[in-house]
Amino acid sequence: MDLGLEGRTVIVTGASGGMGREIARAFAAEGADVVVGYSSGANDAEVTAKEVRNAGGRALTARYVLGDADSARSLTAAALDWTGRIDVLVNNALRPFGFRPPGDRFEEVGDDWRDKLHDNVDGPVELTRLVAPSMRERGWGRIVHISSSLVDEGVLESDAGRIGAEFYAAAKAALHGFSRSTAFSLGRDGDILSNVVVPGLTRTFRNEERMANSMGVAERYAARSPLGRLLDAAEIARVVVFLGSAANTGVTGQSVCVTAGA
Repeated sequence: MDLGLEGRTVIVTGASGGMGREIARAFAAEGADVVVGYSSGANDAEVTAKEVRNAGGRALTARYVLGDADSARSLTAAALDWTGRIDVLVNNALRPFGFRPPGDRFEEVGDDWRDKLHDNVDGPVELTRLVAPSMRERGWGRIVHISSSLVDEGVLESDAGRIGAEFYAAAKAALHGFSRSTAFSLGRDGDILSNVVVPGLTRTFRNEERMANSMGVAERYAARSPLGRLLDAAEIARVVVFLGSAANTGVTGQSVCVTAGA
């Protein structure tokens, strides 16, 4: 199937590793020009860029700090200066919360939850605002927000030790409402689609050690799935690429769960 991504410009935030790297590489395999957004891992971003080129695409690395409006403007400008267009935006970057001792309560989390909540909401919203004019002008675009199964499941055992998982879930839930509403606004001006991908607990090269030391949490999560296993990042990436492609002509305003049925 021709996904119609040859020569299209794709921004992937948080692409220096993990799921973002797999998403960038998957778009590159379809011939896309990929802007590799990264926060602090410049060397890791260059590794992603090399993998993008090896997969058949072109790559540009650009620093992007989630929640920083100036950074979002710089990223957008870098993409437009490079190719003159922005066809696809994948909002994958996140600001993670740390870990807390068992038994701690969410209301006892320090005040830094405010900044992290703000960044995890404001970052994707601001970047979407900035790319929208280019998409409207061309009458074509795809936006994919990466969410979390926490939105529907709540804070489960696999996330019980993470400080502020409740606030992280709130931030991701906000993207569902934003994407649904912008799908209507953008759709009035052309073939512009907006969706959310909702991964469950997923294997990436960055979390393998955490999985191994999870005291069976990963195994119990996998056992809930009809497939009896966790998905890996490449499997999530394939869904993101389809939603971000020209082959997707009718899926918009949706939240697509990719959790192996868990």
